[in-house]
Amino acid sequence: MWTKITITIKIRIYLTGLSCRLVWLLAILASIAPLDADVAPPPGNVPAIIQRNYDAARKRHESNPEDDEAAWQLGRACFDRAEFSRNAAERASLAEEGLAACKKVIGHQPNLAAGHYYLGMNLAQLARTKLLGALPLLSRMENEWKTALALDEKMDYAGPDRYVGLLYRDAPGWPISLGDNSKARQHLARAVELSPNFPENHLNLIESYFSWNETNAAARAAEKLRLLWPAAQKEFADEYWKPSWVDWNQRLEKIRAKLDAHHPEN
Repeated sequence: MWTKITITIKIRIYLTGLSCRLVWLLAILASIAPLDADVAPPPGNVPAIIQRNYDAARKRHESNPEDDEAAWQLGRACFDRAEFSRNAAERASLAEEGLAACKKVIGHQPNLAAGHYYLGMNLAQLARTKLLGALPLLSRMENEWKTALALDEKMDYAGPDRYVGLLYRDAPGWPISLGDNSKARQHLARAVELSPNFPENHLNLIESYFSWNETNAAARAAEKLRLLWPAAQKEFADEYWKPSWVDWNQRLEKIRAKLDAHHPEN
């Protein structure tokens, strides 16, 4: 699926006396590596294919309410469409629609990975509309993605590993929440291993290396990405992936700039 804009959650914690203020930087993603604000799509500027997919999925689900595939496809389409919401209210409404569809799937087929996976994705969209209320959703996201991981680790180009890894990387650590860089490293590296041709997985890992101040590891991973980039451009060439390439190219340019800054002689 389209993992253009990831749904990672970055949290800064400020302690002043007895108070604890959480400032949520809800990075747009896609899917998922954190994106800077200037990379986010304009609110409400919905790519035609995303709107078409959502409209078709909704119509199919309404016509076949007991069709589990139609339901999880709607869950996926709701997540994609929510990336281009005009405001928090629209995002929350789309997320709730996707959640309802995925919960129905899980009720019928508790061992269907797609139901759990897209339930987690829509929980992440819902979390983006909340402040302190987002914190309890993190463990639910973790549970759904880990369930999907156990059922089908390769779905959505290693999506379960990709998103649970980003969650561990960007959530606050113990005792506030479940953030854990060691677990993040394991899952993000596994996503690359499972789906090595998918650019998103490499970008996430490279960006993580930078966040951990591991520039040599970032450079090695970036070279691997450079070698696969032309093939990926051919593999993910249809209209559905165009918004992803906007994101991926911008992120790659930032990676190159960071590498140049660390190794100006190259």
